[in-house]
Amino acid sequence: MKANKWYLLMVLPVIAVVAFFIFYPLMKGGIIAFQNYNLFNLKNISFTGLENFKAIITNKNVSFGMILMNTIKWTVLSLMFQFLLGFLLAMMLKSPFKGRSVYCGFVFYPWALCGFSIGLIWSWLFNGQFGVINDLLMRADIISENIGWLSNPDIAMYSVIIANVWYGIPYFGIMLLAALQSVPNDLYEAATLDGCGSVQKLFNVTIPYIKPTIVSTVLLRSMWIVNFPDLIYAMTNGGPVNRTHILGTMMINKVYKEFDYGQASAYGVIIMVLLLSYSIVYLKLTKASEDNML
Repeated sequence: MKANKWYLLMVLPVIAVVAFFIFYPLMKGGIIAFQNYNLFNLKNISFTGLENFKAIITNKNVSFGMILMNTIKWTVLSLMFQFLLGFLLAMMLKSPFKGRSVYCGFVFYPWALCGFSIGLIWSWLFNGQFGVINDLLMRADIISENIGWLSNPDIAMYSVIIANVWYGIPYFGIMLLAALQSVPNDLYEAATLDGCGSVQKLFNVTIPYIKPTIVSTVLLRSMWIVNFPDLIYAMTNGGPVNRTHILGTMMINKVYKEFDYGQASAYGVIIMVLLLSYSIVYLKLTKASEDNML
Protein backbone atom coordinates (compact mmCIF):
# COMPACT_ATOMS: atom_id res chain seq x y z
CA MET A 1 0.00 0.00 0.00
CA LYS A 2 2.83 2.40 0.90
CA ALA A 3 4.59 1.52 -2.37
CA ASN A 4 1.45 2.36 -4.36
CA LYS A 5 1.18 5.74 -2.63
CA TRP A 6 4.83 6.44 -3.43
CA TYR A 7 4.27 5.58 -7.13
CA LEU A 8 1.24 7.85 -7.21
CA LEU A 9 3.25 10.66 -5.65
CA MET A 10 5.94 10.26 -8.31
CA VAL A 11 3.35 10.42 -11.10
CA LEU A 12 1.50 13.47 -9.76
CA PRO A 13 3.87 16.08 -11.32
CA VAL A 14 3.36 14.53 -14.77
CA ILE A 15 -0.41 14.46 -14.29
CA ALA A 16 -0.34 18.10 -13.19
CA VAL A 17 1.67 19.17 -16.25
CA VAL A 18 -0.62 17.25 -18.64
CA ALA A 19 -3.71 18.66 -16.96
CA PHE A 20 -2.40 22.23 -17.08
CA PHE A 21 -1.04 22.25 -20.65
CA ILE A 22 -3.56 19.92 -22.38
CA PHE A 23 -6.82 19.39 -20.50
CA TYR A 24 -7.21 22.94 -19.20
CA PRO A 25 -6.69 24.60 -22.64
CA LEU A 26 -9.15 22.11 -24.18
CA MET A 27 -11.80 22.87 -21.58
CA LYS A 28 -11.16 26.62 -21.73
CA GLY A 29 -11.29 26.62 -25.54
CA GLY A 30 -14.54 24.66 -25.47
CA ILE A 31 -16.08 27.23 -23.13
CA ILE A 32 -14.84 30.22 -25.17
CA ALA A 33 -16.38 28.69 -28.32
CA PHE A 34 -19.81 29.46 -26.83
CA GLN A 35 -18.94 33.01 -25.77
CA ASN A 36 -18.59 36.45 -27.33
CA TYR A 37 -14.87 36.66 -26.57
CA ASN A 38 -12.95 39.45 -28.31
CA LEU A 39 -9.48 40.49 -27.17
CA PHE A 40 -10.37 44.19 -27.47
CA ASN A 41 -13.65 43.83 -25.60
CA LEU A 42 -12.87 41.60 -22.64
CA LYS A 43 -15.23 43.52 -20.35
CA ASN A 44 -18.26 42.39 -22.32
CA ILE A 45 -17.63 38.65 -22.49
CA SER A 46 -20.97 36.88 -22.55
CA PHE A 47 -22.49 33.50 -23.30
CA THR A 48 -23.85 33.40 -26.86
CA GLY A 49 -24.75 29.75 -27.30
CA LEU A 50 -24.26 28.52 -30.85
CA GLU A 51 -23.89 31.99 -32.37
CA ASN A 52 -20.19 31.53 -33.16
CA PHE A 53 -20.88 28.29 -35.01
CA LYS A 54 -23.80 29.92 -36.83
CA ALA A 55 -21.57 32.83 -37.89
CA ILE A 56 -18.99 30.39 -39.26
CA ILE A 57 -21.50 28.33 -41.25
CA THR A 58 -23.36 31.34 -42.63
CA ASN A 59 -20.26 33.41 -43.45
CA LYS A 60 -20.87 34.92 -46.90
CA ASN A 61 -17.31 36.13 -47.41
CA VAL A 62 -15.72 32.69 -46.96
CA SER A 63 -18.01 29.75 -47.63
CA PHE A 64 -17.88 27.10 -44.91
CA GLY A 65 -18.56 24.41 -47.51
CA MET A 66 -15.53 25.52 -49.52
CA ILE A 67 -13.33 25.58 -46.40
CA LEU A 68 -14.48 22.10 -45.43
CA MET A 69 -13.86 20.71 -48.93
CA ASN A 70 -10.45 22.41 -49.02
CA THR A 71 -9.60 20.78 -45.68
CA ILE A 72 -10.62 17.36 -46.98
CA LYS A 73 -8.70 17.85 -50.25
CA TRP A 74 -5.65 19.16 -48.39
CA THR A 75 -5.68 16.17 -46.02
CA VAL A 76 -6.55 13.32 -48.40
CA LEU A 77 -4.23 14.25 -51.28
CA SER A 78 -1.33 15.16 -48.99
CA LEU A 79 -1.72 11.97 -46.96
CA MET A 80 -2.06 9.70 -49.98
CA PHE A 81 1.04 10.93 -51.79
CA GLN A 82 3.10 11.29 -48.60
CA PHE A 83 2.38 7.67 -47.73
CA LEU A 84 2.98 6.24 -51.21
CA LEU A 85 6.22 8.16 -51.79
CA GLY A 86 7.35 7.60 -48.20
CA PHE A 87 6.77 3.85 -48.55
CA LEU A 88 8.69 3.83 -51.82
CA LEU A 89 11.53 5.73 -50.15
CA ALA A 90 11.59 3.25 -47.26
CA MET A 91 11.72 0.31 -49.67
CA MET A 92 14.66 1.91 -51.51
CA LEU A 93 16.57 2.53 -48.28
CA LYS A 94 15.82 -0.88 -46.80
CA SER A 95 18.72 -2.66 -48.49
CA PRO A 96 22.21 -1.64 -47.27
CA PHE A 97 24.42 0.29 -49.69
CA LYS A 98 27.53 2.44 -49.43
CA GLY A 99 26.81 5.83 -47.91
CA ARG A 100 23.24 4.94 -46.90
CA SER A 101 23.48 6.67 -43.51
CA VAL A 102 24.65 9.92 -45.11
CA TYR A 103 21.95 9.70 -47.77
CA CYS A 104 19.30 9.06 -45.09
CA GLY A 105 20.45 12.18 -43.28
CA PHE A 106 19.90 14.35 -46.37
CA VAL A 107 16.59 12.70 -47.23
CA PHE A 108 15.14 13.10 -43.74
CA TYR A 109 16.48 16.63 -43.24
CA PRO A 110 13.25 18.43 -44.31
CA TRP A 111 11.41 16.85 -41.39
CA ALA A 112 13.69 18.78 -39.01
CA LEU A 113 12.58 22.16 -40.42
CA CYS A 114 9.54 24.06 -39.19
CA GLY A 115 6.51 24.34 -41.44
CA PHE A 116 6.73 28.11 -41.79
CA SER A 117 10.31 27.88 -43.10
CA ILE A 118 9.25 25.23 -45.61
CA GLY A 119 6.42 27.53 -46.70
CA LEU A 120 8.82 30.40 -47.37
CA ILE A 121 11.13 28.14 -49.39
CA TRP A 122 8.30 26.83 -51.57
CA SER A 123 6.84 30.34 -51.97
CA TRP A 124 10.12 31.31 -53.59
CA LEU A 125 10.16 28.16 -55.75
CA PHE A 126 6.57 28.74 -56.89
CA ASN A 127 6.89 32.50 -57.36
CA GLY A 128 5.10 33.45 -60.56
CA GLN A 129 7.67 36.04 -61.70
CA PHE A 130 11.11 34.83 -60.63
CA GLY A 131 10.44 31.38 -59.21
CA VAL A 132 12.80 28.48 -59.88
CA ILE A 133 10.06 26.13 -61.08
CA ASN A 134 8.86 28.50 -63.80
CA ASP A 135 12.47 29.14 -64.84
CA LEU A 136 13.23 25.41 -65.16
CA LEU A 137 10.03 24.73 -67.10
CA MET A 138 10.71 27.60 -69.52
CA ARG A 139 14.32 26.47 -70.04
CA ALA A 140 12.98 23.01 -70.89
CA ASP A 141 10.44 24.57 -73.33
CA ILE A 142 7.56 22.98 -71.39
CA ILE A 143 5.85 26.34 -70.89
CA SER A 144 6.08 29.55 -72.90
CA GLU A 145 5.05 32.01 -70.18
CA ASN A 146 5.16 32.17 -66.40
CA ILE A 147 2.50 30.32 -64.41
CA GLY A 148 1.00 31.92 -61.32
CA TRP A 149 1.26 28.83 -59.14
CA LEU A 150 0.13 30.67 -56.01
CA SER A 151 -1.92 33.45 -57.60
CA ASN A 152 -4.13 31.32 -59.85
CA PRO A 153 -7.23 30.24 -57.86
CA ASP A 154 -7.54 27.02 -59.89
CA ILE A 155 -4.07 25.65 -59.07
CA ALA A 156 -3.01 27.41 -55.86
CA MET A 157 -4.40 24.65 -53.64
CA TYR A 158 -2.52 21.97 -55.55
CA SER A 159 0.68 23.98 -55.29
CA VAL A 160 0.57 24.07 -51.50
CA ILE A 161 -0.35 20.36 -51.47
CA ILE A 162 2.81 19.61 -53.49
CA ALA A 163 4.87 21.46 -50.87
CA ASN A 164 3.13 19.56 -48.08
CA VAL A 165 3.74 16.22 -49.80
CA TRP A 166 7.45 17.00 -50.07
CA TYR A 167 7.52 18.00 -46.39
CA GLY A 168 5.75 14.86 -45.14
CA ILE A 169 7.58 12.17 -47.15
CA PRO A 170 10.46 11.86 -44.62
CA TYR A 171 8.03 11.10 -41.78
CA PHE A 172 6.61 8.06 -43.54
CA GLY A 173 10.07 7.16 -44.80
CA ILE A 174 11.51 7.07 -41.27
CA MET A 175 8.62 5.19 -39.68
CA LEU A 176 8.14 2.66 -42.45
CA LEU A 177 11.87 2.05 -42.84
CA ALA A 178 12.05 1.11 -39.16
CA ALA A 179 9.05 -1.20 -39.61
CA LEU A 180 10.50 -2.82 -42.74
CA GLN A 181 13.78 -3.54 -40.99
CA SER A 182 11.88 -5.38 -38.24
CA VAL A 183 10.36 -7.94 -40.64
CA PRO A 184 12.10 -11.31 -39.97
CA ASN A 185 14.05 -12.73 -42.89
CA ASP A 186 12.58 -16.14 -42.06
CA LEU A 187 9.24 -14.99 -43.41
CA TYR A 188 10.78 -13.99 -46.75
CA GLU A 189 12.67 -17.27 -46.95
CA ALA A 190 9.49 -19.24 -46.28
CA ALA A 191 7.66 -17.20 -48.93
CA THR A 192 10.46 -17.92 -51.42
CA LEU A 193 10.15 -21.63 -50.74
CA ASP A 194 6.42 -21.36 -51.43
CA GLY A 195 7.22 -19.86 -54.83
CA CYS A 196 6.22 -16.26 -54.05
CA GLY A 197 7.63 -13.49 -56.21
CA SER A 198 8.57 -9.96 -55.12
CA VAL A 199 5.04 -8.58 -55.52
CA GLN A 200 3.50 -11.50 -53.63
CA LYS A 201 6.01 -11.08 -50.81
CA LEU A 202 5.13 -7.39 -50.62
CA PHE A 203 1.38 -7.95 -50.27
CA ASN A 204 1.42 -11.25 -48.36
CA VAL A 205 4.40 -10.76 -46.05
CA THR A 206 5.64 -7.18 -45.81
CA ILE A 207 2.40 -5.18 -45.68
CA PRO A 208 0.55 -7.53 -43.27
CA TYR A 209 3.55 -7.56 -40.91
CA ILE A 210 3.97 -3.78 -40.81
CA LYS A 211 0.22 -3.04 -40.88
CA PRO A 212 0.12 -1.85 -37.22
CA THR A 213 2.78 0.74 -38.07
CA ILE A 214 0.90 1.79 -41.20
CA VAL A 215 -2.35 2.20 -39.24
CA SER A 216 -0.78 4.31 -36.49
CA THR A 217 1.34 6.48 -38.81
CA VAL A 218 -1.55 7.19 -41.20
CA LEU A 219 -3.85 8.09 -38.30
CA LEU A 220 -1.31 10.38 -36.64
CA ARG A 221 -0.19 12.02 -39.88
CA SER A 222 -3.75 12.71 -41.02
CA MET A 223 -4.41 14.51 -37.73
CA TRP A 224 -1.21 16.52 -38.10
CA ILE A 225 -2.07 17.54 -41.65
CA VAL A 226 -5.49 18.85 -40.60
CA ASN A 227 -3.80 20.81 -37.82
CA PHE A 228 -1.00 22.08 -40.06
CA PRO A 229 -2.03 25.48 -41.44
CA ASP A 230 1.52 26.90 -41.14
CA LEU A 231 2.49 25.93 -44.68
CA ILE A 232 -0.61 27.44 -46.29
CA TYR A 233 -0.38 30.54 -44.15
CA ALA A 234 3.24 31.13 -45.21
CA MET A 235 2.64 30.42 -48.90
CA THR A 236 -0.75 31.96 -49.70
CA ASN A 237 -2.27 33.23 -46.45
CA GLY A 238 -5.49 31.57 -47.59
CA GLY A 239 -5.56 33.31 -50.97
CA PRO A 240 -6.06 33.91 -53.77
CA VAL A 241 -9.71 34.84 -53.24
CA ASN A 242 -9.80 32.63 -50.11
CA ARG A 243 -9.37 29.54 -52.31
CA THR A 244 -6.69 27.89 -50.16
CA HIS A 245 -8.29 28.48 -46.77
CA ILE A 246 -8.75 25.42 -44.55
CA LEU A 247 -10.26 25.23 -41.07
CA GLY A 248 -6.86 25.80 -39.47
CA THR A 249 -6.02 28.94 -41.44
CA MET A 250 -9.42 30.42 -40.69
CA MET A 251 -8.82 29.78 -37.00
CA ILE A 252 -5.47 31.63 -37.22
CA ASN A 253 -7.12 34.56 -39.02
CA LYS A 254 -9.76 34.84 -36.32
CA VAL A 255 -7.09 34.96 -33.61
CA TYR A 256 -4.38 37.17 -35.13
CA LYS A 257 -6.34 39.38 -37.53
CA GLU A 258 -9.77 39.79 -35.96
CA PHE A 259 -8.84 38.89 -32.36
CA ASP A 260 -12.13 36.99 -32.18
CA TYR A 261 -11.26 34.18 -29.80
CA GLY A 262 -14.87 33.01 -29.71
CA GLN A 263 -15.06 32.08 -33.39
CA ALA A 264 -11.45 30.85 -33.35
CA SER A 265 -12.34 28.44 -30.53
CA ALA A 266 -15.46 27.40 -32.45
CA TYR A 267 -13.24 26.46 -35.41
CA GLY A 268 -11.09 24.50 -32.97
CA VAL A 269 -14.12 22.61 -31.66
CA ILE A 270 -15.21 21.80 -35.22
CA ILE A 271 -11.73 20.46 -36.02
CA MET A 272 -11.69 18.37 -32.84
CA VAL A 273 -15.12 16.87 -33.53
CA LEU A 274 -14.20 16.04 -37.13
CA LEU A 275 -10.89 14.43 -36.10
CA LEU A 276 -12.55 12.45 -33.30
CA SER A 277 -15.23 11.17 -35.68
CA TYR A 278 -12.62 10.31 -38.30
CA SER A 279 -10.47 8.45 -35.76
CA ILE A 280 -13.40 6.34 -34.53
CA VAL A 281 -14.49 5.40 -38.06
CA TYR A 282 -10.91 4.77 -39.22
CA LEU A 283 -10.07 2.49 -36.28
CA LYS A 284 -13.35 0.59 -36.60
CA LEU A 285 -12.79 -0.01 -40.32
CA THR A 286 -9.22 -1.12 -39.61
CA LYS A 287 -10.38 -3.53 -36.90
CA ALA A 288 -13.12 -4.88 -39.19
CA SER A 289 -10.61 -5.55 -41.96
CA GLU A 290 -8.32 -7.36 -39.50
CA ASP A 291 -11.23 -9.51 -38.27
CA ASN A 292 -12.08 -10.45 -41.85
CA MET A 293 -8.49 -11.59 -42.43
CA LEU A 294 -8.60 -13.97 -39.44
